[in-house]
Amino acid sequence: MNCLATFRTTSMALLFERACRAAGVQARIAPVPRKISSSCGLACDFPCERRSEVEAIARDAKIEVDGFHELE
Repeated sequence: MNCLATFRTTSMALLFERACRAAGVQARIAPVPRKISSSCGLACDFPCERRSEVEAIARDAKIEVDGFHELE
């Protein structure tokens, strides 16, 4: 199962992806699914089993994450 982090700005999504990859977490930029938000935007998906690590990466790097979502 993959998780998705959403952001208010493109720059935060790109920074998040870069920080995750630098920490060895496979993350990739993806469009925000319509079931999460009707507005267009970027999100970043990553393995759910690494969610606590990813949350710490975002917090330590002061990356503003709008929300975390689990995708089926």
